[in-house]
Amino acid sequence: MEKQKCPELRFSQYKNDWYETTLGDVVDIVGGGTPDTNVSEFWNGDIDWYSPTEIGENVYANGSIKKITALGLKNSSAKILPAKKTVLFSSRAGIGDMAILNKPAATNQGFQSFIANNIDVYFLYSMGAKIKKFALSKASGSTFLEISRNQLAQMEFLVPSVESGEQIQIGSFFQNLDQSIALQEKKLSQTQNLKKAMLEKMFPKEGSKQPEIRLRGFSGDWVSKSIGDMFISLPNNTLSRANLNYCNGQIKNIHYGDILVKFGAVTDYQNDKIPFITNGKIDDFKNQQLQNGDVIFADTAEDETVGKAIEINIPDSAFVVSGLHTMAYRPKIKLSSYYLGYYLNSESYHSQLLSLMQGIKVLSISKTNLARTQVLYPSSKQEQSQIGHFFKRLDETLVLQQQQLQILKNLKQAFLEKMFV
Repeated sequence: MEKQKCPELRFSQYKNDWYETTLGDVVDIVGGGTPDTNVSEFWNGDIDWYSPTEIGENVYANGSIKKITALGLKNSSAKILPAKKTVLFSSRAGIGDMAILNKPAATNQGFQSFIANNIDVYFLYSMGAKIKKFALSKASGSTFLEISRNQLAQMEFLVPSVESGEQIQIGSFFQNLDQSIALQEKKLSQTQNLKKAMLEKMFPKEGSKQPEIRLRGFSGDWVSKSIGDMFISLPNNTLSRANLNYCNGQIKNIHYGDILVKFGAVTDYQNDKIPFITNGKIDDFKNQQLQNGDVIFADTAEDETVGKAIEINIPDSAFVVSGLHTMAYRPKIKLSSYYLGYYLNSESYHSQLLSLMQGIKVLSISKTNLARTQVLYPSSKQEQSQIGHFFKRLDETLVLQQQQLQILKNLKQAFLEKMFV
């Protein structure tokens, strides 16, 4: 069967077949080098000098962490690469990370960089997944995988002619799409940073009973009570993942691993994916049934996230229980919805847990120690409610922004598959 010579999806004005070429025919492939680290005159100059760990997150490389001097460049195999037409390509120990060089720079020996000669630079960058796949298939090495300049040069692929302008139009299309993705990532990051900052400032810091930032119309000290005085401890079970499923059952089970990595501060019965207990019978778990507004802590983790908590939002008809490595509590004093979920995950509260954590490889916290920690809350239900809903709206915004970002990424992936041969 004859090989397809044009993409499934292309701009309507282009009709001609693409032609076959090799990477070595359209780019110069240039390696890097490292000046002697024992010679101070070679370092801390004004020449950007990249290592592979610095690229891959962003489209453009705008400045390196380490700099070398002209003398360092002269006394090593590093070479100055031109801006705007060089695509950095990591060739070892993490093969395939790419970035377009935004200003002249050099690299260490972990790169085989592409200087575009007979190909549009953004068209080349957009081919990154194909180049990476080829490189991984040809890479070798006993200590770590590496792909050589000569191997990369032999990669065959189809491209439209430079003269037709199709490369430039495809490159511009993906550049605009990448800019939209970057803008959405920036929005998401700004909202995440806003939430982090507000969690620090809208709850009182250690030793204080008033927050640094307070909603208008409220004043006075917050109330302080210990977990032991404020909550009733509830029973939990010790069922492992092997006893849970996501398909069917009568009882849903909160596993500590989901608290640590999946659930937000407020876990919603309707919207969050909570597993069922396989063959679980309600009669066997009657004394463990949770209610709306109960809170659950993860008592074990491999890092200082131990003690992460959730407030559960469930209808009266739902049957949910607290599972392995969790501690469940019911407030004796009913606070406004969402307040506890966000407060218990704030720096104001979590900082109390750090000195109470025990263990070396795996950290844990005991009920006895947890019971001594203090919970701060405003006496005004209205203030509690406004704080809880403020953070809930932020979380809803984050979910929407994450969904929009994923849509753009999925769209890009679909176009990449259809607009290249």
